[in-house]
Amino acid sequence: MPDQVHSGFPMFPLGMVALPTESVPLHIFEDRYRKMIEECLDSEREFGIVWLSEDELKPVGCACEIDRVLERMEDGRLNIIVRGTRPFRLVERQDDLPYPAAVVEFLTEQEEEPDPEVVQETRGLYAELVEQATDKLLGEEELAQLDAYTMAATVEFGTDVKQELLELRSENARLRLLTLLFRAAIKRLELVERAQARAKSNGKVRFG
Repeated sequence: MPDQVHSGFPMFPLGMVALPTESVPLHIFEDRYRKMIEECLDSEREFGIVWLSEDELKPVGCACEIDRVLERMEDGRLNIIVRGTRPFRLVERQDDLPYPAAVVEFLTEQEEEPDPEVVQETRGLYAELVEQATDKLLGEEELAQLDAYTMAATVEFGTDVKQELLELRSENARLRLLTLLFRAAIKRLELVERAQARAKSNGKVRFG
């Protein structure tokens, strides 16, 4: 199946990366972006978030749909919640619209069978991380619904890491990367907990 190419796709360059399924709050205040968001609301259309780093506009972004409008202010500013839907590649910029736009191609996934061992390991580590960070226990049915993007969207990763996840076209590859990231996050949490316990004990070992 060929990748889908769209022209005139609204673009929002930001200092962040959105992932499919991730909910992102946005404050819209510039006239061009207010116009863009209003058009997307009227036509129930997606727009793209692309990471504008210090060096460049990244070549792969995430399409988003507007989930809800939280607040409309008298001066036209908006507070909204958007949700990531699907990754795309930037083909070329377009300057003929009243807001930033581009020709984009929506990206397809590599055809592959999921690796059961990788899936199980990643979900297990995710469950451990969630329990350690929030005391919430995830059941088997709940874990069975989670893919790499869904898990990654609930964890605070660095922008570089999120961009790498977004650009990978293999679910197995995303899961393997998450396995490493979850292990590192669990280790950091354990170190923090150990340091807090040590601080509370004033450096003394407590018995009983």
